[in-house]
Amino acid sequence: MAPRLSGFTRASSLGPIADFMGRQGGCIQRVLDDVDLPLGLLEHPDTLLPLREQFRLLERSARETGDDCFGARLGQVVRSRDLSRFGAWVCEAPTLGGAIARAHAGINRMLQTSTVLTLAQHREGVRWHIEFVEPESEGRHHNELLGVSYMIDVVRTYAGRAWHPDTVFTALPRGSPRAPLEDIFRCNVSHGHRVPGIAFGAALLDCASAAAAGPGAGASVEPGLPGQQDTLASVAAITDLALHEGLPRVDWVAAKLGMTRRSLQRLLTKHGTSFNRLAEEALMRRAIQRLGDGEAAITGIALELGYADAAHFTRAFRRWTGMPPSVYRHRAA
Repeated sequence: MAPRLSGFTRASSLGPIADFMGRQGGCIQRVLDDVDLPLGLLEHPDTLLPLREQFRLLERSARETGDDCFGARLGQVVRSRDLSRFGAWVCEAPTLGGAIARAHAGINRMLQTSTVLTLAQHREGVRWHIEFVEPESEGRHHNELLGVSYMIDVVRTYAGRAWHPDTVFTALPRGSPRAPLEDIFRCNVSHGHRVPGIAFGAALLDCASAAAAGPGAGASVEPGLPGQQDTLASVAAITDLALHEGLPRVDWVAAKLGMTRRSLQRLLTKHGTSFNRLAEEALMRRAIQRLGDGEAAITGIALELGYADAAHFTRAFRRWTGMPPSVYRHRAA
């Protein structure tokens, strides 16, 4: 039986975590080293990382800052419009109801897989829920409270920045302290629910935003995410993540996929390819992208990709494209 692959999310979903941690007295570099993730992912918000790795990153960040409410507190400085092009597209809907419909339709295609959004009528109001379909528990509640915070921010796009939900629901055990979270969210908090979410008046669904820009183009231009069963796309995404620290290593990629090196190699053989081939393809894509930027020196690109010098990079690039990188850049320009 094939291993269950983790869902993926974009680095943009972490919000301004580096600056936030600095203000809280923590060190993001130390946290990233602890969970074995490259610092470069924070500089490239479109970078994909496994959802369970984001869980772990938030858990370690909470330990680093000594903050049991880290996910909720980080959520107070995030903005849904900054959630890659997906967030801007959602917040461009004419009404809150339209924004929520966009979020439901696009989240798994554009921002984050293994994530389910639901909206349910409840008496005179509605409840908007978010569920992460991942078996990992470490750091889950931090990610859930961060997700709830993004939902609150979407509503505030239409209801105003001073708005607060009637209730925040969490999956924390009943009896967990509520006061710290109620101070953060400035509303009632209810624990012990199967999935987290927020409650608010149904009339808000018709609320319009003066900043809403209509149809928007985000849905058509946002790069897609690997499907839950798309093995090659998942391996390629992790390999691209590894490139932020040089040449991809098969052991590192396998670990991030939750499998052994041998299991990964067997899986790739079954799909008619190999890790070396996928790594070469990832290096070629990144090299072409960096050459297209037009600013970085070829030697700098070579070192960035993990090559010892420009000569080794040039030989590899000639093997991929039939020409040296300098000629490719000139022709592309």
